[in-house]
Amino acid sequence: MARTWRTVLLVVLLAAGLSPQLFADSLPTLTGTATAASAVAAHGAAPRSATASDRTLTLVNRTRETIWPAAWPGSVSGTTGWTLPPGKSLSLTVSDTWNARLWGRTGCHFDAAGHGSCVTGDCGGLYQCQGWGQIPATLAEYDMDSYDHLDFYDVSMVDGSNLPMYIRISHGLTKNRISANGCEQGHGCTSTVKCPAALRVRRGGQLVGCISPCARFGTDRYCCRGPYAQGCSPATTWPIDYARVFKRAEPYAYSWSGDNATSVFTCAGGCDYRITFGVTPPAIGGPPG
Repeated sequence: MARTWRTVLLVVLLAAGLSPQLFADSLPTLTGTATAASAVAAHGAAPRSATASDRTLTLVNRTRETIWPAAWPGSVSGTTGWTLPPGKSLSLTVSDTWNARLWGRTGCHFDAAGHGSCVTGDCGGLYQCQGWGQIPATLAEYDMDSYDHLDFYDVSMVDGSNLPMYIRISHGLTKNRISANGCEQGHGCTSTVKCPAALRVRRGGQLVGCISPCARFGTDRYCCRGPYAQGCSPATTWPIDYARVFKRAEPYAYSWSGDNATSVFTCAGGCDYRITFGVTPPAIGGPPG
């Protein structure tokens, strides 16, 4: 599966002995869904049996509502959709070259044939997704065994957020930057997105998500394109710095497409991961407020 543009450029920096912190100045800015899994091919992998080199992802629901996680491409078994009640966890096995995104769907209803709909994260009305979900949706993005046997991964709210999420390494040689409670030392902890009125997404009168300014307004400034592609920054280019809304909630996550310096994570050693839907305790996570 093709590497993403971010991974390829990070490889160039690492090979030259340069710090990934140069991302903020040296990488081009793309818009929309251009984070760690955005170059995934538009087809899933064929189902197969698990092998010793495969990885385990454990998904944990620390919210008050049922979540229907989805991944594209999916697990080695070919499964792309799951049900995760409040307070529960589940595990899935993915290949050691998994290049994909995973997200949580909310407010779903499906019939016995797996057809229905979700309020957020819907993927064509299917329980077993056959592609990416509808935005806004908080994403876990992976490009495993990408360069020098490193995994590259991130949490992305580039297109917006529907649930709080943080990722922690459960097995591997790399020290965790994120604590078991969703905090990054010196940066902050995981909290609910406090969505401004201009970015709120409502269904049936209920607030269910917070969409990105690029997706909401579609302007060159907010999308960092055209005459604003070079040197684009939410603080200086955007009329209002909405990226801060997302960064305050999840300091380690992508808050906009150029938010590379603080948002790219790596892991060595055939890593397994724990992905938590929820905020730092004792609070309980949920949709943006």
